[in-house]
Amino acid sequence: MNVDMTTTIPTGANQASQSTSKTAVDYQSFLRLLIAEMKNQDPAKPMDSTQYVAQLATFSQVEQSVQTNTKLDQIMQSSALSQADALIGRSITSADGKTSGTVASVRLASSGLIAVLENGTELAVGPGVSIKAAS
Repeated sequence: MNVDMTTTIPTGANQASQSTSKTAVDYQSFLRLLIAEMKNQDPAKPMDSTQYVAQLATFSQVEQSVQTNTKLDQIMQSSALSQADALIGRSITSADGKTSGTVASVRLASSGLIAVLENGTELAVGPGVSIKAAS
């Protein structure tokens, strides 16, 4: 079987996922921002309440997108683990044909799967790598 780009793992996928991202804004931050906006608005031209609702809806959409991305990262990690399990015991050949052998174990790295051959050689699983059933 030839391996394509679907075997790469997103950066940081093999690390423990954090429940909150440093760049993600929570509801408390949004409310603080909203209160500051209300305090500093022009009293002669107050903001319409529909604008606040629109901002809250936009914030909710952004939060849902962040959660969706987190779940997709988890799915990618699970897929990579399944692929790693399927490689053990198979014969693998590098893209240039210089390195080959039977996969003894597979290691997950931020750059993708690393196949460890029986002789101890490590081979990055990526485009052009050929994998077959062991002879």
